[in-house]
Amino acid sequence: MAPEPDRITGFVLVVAAVAAVAGILFGFDTGVISGAILFINEEFSLTSVMTEVAVSAVLMGAIIGALFGGPLSDRVGRRSSILAASLIFIAGTFVVVLSPLFSIFIIGRILIGIAIGVASFVAPLYISEIAPESIRGALVSLNQLLITVGILVAYGVNYYFAGAGDWRAMFLAGVIPGTVLLVGMFLMPRSPRWLMFMSRPGDAAKVLRKIRGTADVSDEIGEIERSVRTEGAGTWSDLFAPAVRLPLLLGVGLAILQQATGINTVIYYAPTIFQFAGLAEATASIAATVGIGVVNVLVTLIAIWLVDRAGRRPLLLWSLAGMGIAMLLLGVGFALESGGAGGAAVSLGQVTAVSLIIYVASFALGLGPIFWLLIAEIYPLSVRGLAMSLATVTNWAANFIIAATFLSLVDLIGESGVFLLYALVALLAWLFVFKLVPETKGLSLEQIEAYFRSRGRPGG
Repeated sequence: MAPEPDRITGFVLVVAAVAAVAGILFGFDTGVISGAILFINEEFSLTSVMTEVAVSAVLMGAIIGALFGGPLSDRVGRRSSILAASLIFIAGTFVVVLSPLFSIFIIGRILIGIAIGVASFVAPLYISEIAPESIRGALVSLNQLLITVGILVAYGVNYYFAGAGDWRAMFLAGVIPGTVLLVGMFLMPRSPRWLMFMSRPGDAAKVLRKIRGTADVSDEIGEIERSVRTEGAGTWSDLFAPAVRLPLLLGVGLAILQQATGINTVIYYAPTIFQFAGLAEATASIAATVGIGVVNVLVTLIAIWLVDRAGRRPLLLWSLAGMGIAMLLLGVGFALESGGAGGAAVSLGQVTAVSLIIYVASFALGLGPIFWLLIAEIYPLSVRGLAMSLATVTNWAANFIIAATFLSLVDLIGESGVFLLYALVALLAWLFVFKLVPETKGLSLEQIEAYFRSRGRPGG
């Protein structure tokens, strides 16, 4: 009798959990700068433009890491790429912590960015290639969960060291998850699909037997082998083949929209936004941000439970609707305050807190985890590394533009204008998902590939 294709073992859960620690690196660095920047500004006497450079330097590195991470993950493997990323992250953290000059600080931030640019997509890629399809959504979403955990930990670290204003200690705490990822991934197996791609079927079968908990993996090996034999090795030009065009549009489109709805503005500048709303004390604004971090983690747990039950598409639609409503509420709140309508029963600080909680909860329910899940699912094996690399580069580039222009945009059109703009983008993103994004719940990676291949044929 053929083995159950969706058999779940303790080992596959361990492998996914270890790889997902890469998310902590991503989340920690995303969150730690929000509190640290308040004290970095004081030490280096930064202007608004220099503050934007300090925040966004990591994104410049992430673009570089994501650009070269795709070919790297196809050449040396998913596991080796994550190991390299953890080493670079640790090195970059020490450069930041020991930096005597702002220029050295920026170099360290770029190194950290290179590391998380690689890890941000190779970790979900690796998990998607070892996970059974019945729980692939949940396992890949573990990466997003640990991103939110990393953000929350960073907020906690920020709060702990805020009294002393010790921003260097805030960054130094990141060495811990970096070391855990380095040691943990050293003990994990290579991706069986990458091994098949590299013409190592014996090694692939050995890994599959271990992670599936059964001696008979012939059906899965056969399905992967047929996919590899059909396609061969992919190149950048293959990203524009008919079967890849729709997945490419979905990945790049969601990459832009995830950032253009303003999520990392909220994550990077949450304490600053609270200061805009009247919480002038740095420690108080950081403390308020911790609550948002808790919501982020808790709702991501709910998303993990729902993603293989409710599906990717419904969660995306509900997520974007909630994000748009929250930004609309926040924009109106700032507009009323600036128009002299403050002093009502509900203060701007309360409106800001409620709006940001709704916004982050909505993001965590869908757009946060499902973007990374979808780009790990929708591409053919032959170009999966390259295509995820392109989507991730696009995501980080959009992230960079949003983060690097937020304060300047506030100066130009005001807080209200910025948040209302994000609400409009959320509406456009909802329409994009409603029109184009298919449901991939319960399908194997090879079945998803076959679906897009049929869509890519004339009349398909």
